[in-house]
Amino acid sequence: MTDSQLYEDNFHITGLDNAKYDRVTRLTGSSTDNQTTMTLDINHELFPVESGESLQMLLASTLNLDGTKEEKGWRELDSSTETTLADMYDYVMHGKVYRFEEGDGDHIKVYISFGGLLLFIDGPYKKLTPLRIDYVYLLLKK
Repeated sequence: MTDSQLYEDNFHITGLDNAKYDRVTRLTGSSTDNQTTMTLDINHELFPVESGESLQMLLASTLNLDGTKEEKGWRELDSSTETTLADMYDYVMHGKVYRFEEGDGDHIKVYISFGGLLLFIDGPYKKLTPLRIDYVYLLLKK
């Protein structure tokens, strides 16, 4: 994992809730080592997920493969010549880390908003400490 890749883990999806909104599903899951849990809102029309599936999640500070910060917006890239992390994943969102809470013992809780779609992660302090930055990219694939 490079410096730009802040957190990476595989999650087993244990629950789905899409009763509140038409296109949004709230996923709940736990990491393969059962140390980290997450709750994530996604657009299920763009990225359909079923209970029991596994997802690979990456939180990164940049989409550039070399880890450098973007000089231009991600939408301005020439997709025919420039390859980014987004090309390797099925679902990508950009958001703001807005809250940290100290949990029980060595656990920490991280809250991230992706334009209203939320991510909540509860896990070991050592694994989640790199998320103490303002903006992150969330990348998912099955």
